[in-house]
Amino acid sequence: MDHISFLVVAVIITALAFDFTNGFHDTANAMATSIATGALRPRTAVLISGALNLVGAFLSTEVAKTISGGIVDDSLVTPGMIFAGLIGAIVWNLMTWLVGLPSSSSHALFGGLIGAVWVGAGQHGVHFDKVIEKILLPALASPLVAGMAALLATYLAYRLTARSRDKAVTKGFRFGQIASASLVSLAHGTNDAQKTMGVITLTLISAGALEHDAGPPVWVIGSAGLAIGLGTYLGGWRIIRTMGKGLTDIQSPQGFAAETAATTVILTSAHLGFALSTTQVCSGGILGAGLGRKMAEIRWGTAGRMVVAWCVTLPAAAAVGAVAAGVVVHGGTLGTVLVGVVAASAAAVIVLLSRRNPVHSENVNDGTSVAVRPAAAAV
Repeated sequence: MDHISFLVVAVIITALAFDFTNGFHDTANAMATSIATGALRPRTAVLISGALNLVGAFLSTEVAKTISGGIVDDSLVTPGMIFAGLIGAIVWNLMTWLVGLPSSSSHALFGGLIGAVWVGAGQHGVHFDKVIEKILLPALASPLVAGMAALLATYLAYRLTARSRDKAVTKGFRFGQIASASLVSLAHGTNDAQKTMGVITLTLISAGALEHDAGPPVWVIGSAGLAIGLGTYLGGWRIIRTMGKGLTDIQSPQGFAAETAATTVILTSAHLGFALSTTQVCSGGILGAGLGRKMAEIRWGTAGRMVVAWCVTLPAAAAVGAVAAGVVVHGGTLGTVLVGVVAASAAAVIVLLSRRNPVHSENVNDGTSVAVRPAAAAV
């Protein structure tokens, strides 16, 4: 217990807060298409997803090890740097949630950590070869692979059922969607909860509470799984609307194809230690499913905004993490408190802004736009 200082406790709490935002930010990855097609009721969908995220957290720790000892040098990292990196990730998650933009929580976390460690420990504190191998290359390949798989699966689904009764086919694929969406939730818990496990483990290593190259303790696995599960149950309705209705008009065969393709990519990569963005994989699957159905409308403007957000996420979170690290590393406890207060204030403002144009389980399928109304229009 001698190693558990105020700063270490603050980092662990902040890491679990990030995990919570990751949950509601990424609920759409698993359940957006099932909600959009009516395969599951919105509240039922997020309950199933939250429970399976918790279960998935216990299936593997390979991604956690990639983060705790892969992309940064754990011998140079301090709890203050990790705290600053988490602040960058949380702020970006909340900003993109506000505008209903499916950006990558994973890349927000990686960017925040890279920016904070670069400022706090210098350039040599970041393993850029691992960043390229484990993060950037999978980020380029995974949505393309998921998209191609979903496109082919969608094409085959419509060809094989072309002469079948529409109602029977729809009912069958909706049952299939329940299974495939559940698997995406399980995969999300396996992949994304591990990122918080890795951050907490890295903190404990940097504080001397764990040995170098140690894996996450059981209590870390359980708390990370619970935090992401609770966040998922809260339901990131704004992003669910964008992914379910904003990219293309999804039918049940497409939803099943997109979810199955995404699950395969995520689970395979998680066991190989690749820290994928589940948002990018699932979005690629949805676009592929849209392209696989004849006459389906693809909203390329929305897709383009998402791609821009993907490109901006890592450097934007890195910038926030770098600024926060400059304050925390040189300001000590006072700097940590100051950064925490500023971040909490920013989060409160974002939540208040979201109430001007609320999206919830009752209206999530009503439209595609979640733009925040100007103050004058909200009156």
